[in-house]
Amino acid sequence: MRSELNRNRTRRVMSEINVTPFVDVMLVLLIIFMVAAPLMKQGLDVDLPKAGGKALPAQERITVTLKKNGKLYLNNKAVSIQEMRRRLKAISKLNPNLYLKADRRVPYGKVMKVMAEIKNAGIEKVGLITEPGARLR
Repeated sequence: MRSELNRNRTRRVMSEINVTPFVDVMLVLLIIFMVAAPLMKQGLDVDLPKAGGKALPAQERITVTLKKNGKLYLNNKAVSIQEMRRRLKAISKLNPNLYLKADRRVPYGKVMKVMAEIKNAGIEKVGLITEPGARLR
């Protein structure tokens, strides 16, 4: 009889799940994503002029960037001025809004030349992006 009791005790099935490895894996993944998230930020380094105003709402928008070295970018992709005009003509019927980011060290004439090309492509609404912070008096 004693041997039967020992057999019943040893044959018990453990119904508890060990969650420690699961928690370890989740913490490691959390740390990886916390470190990797800031590195995934993409964009162009442009020193924008400062001006007062409200922030733009977060939405999908076409952005033309003019860097201080004169390079032109359409949505973070380098393009020539002719290529920009061609692409904007194709886009102008779908989305007539565009935002222009120009480095503050770019000559005014160059910015106006890019704006004229944007207008010639059929885009009528051009917004200029600036850094918030400065108040005009």
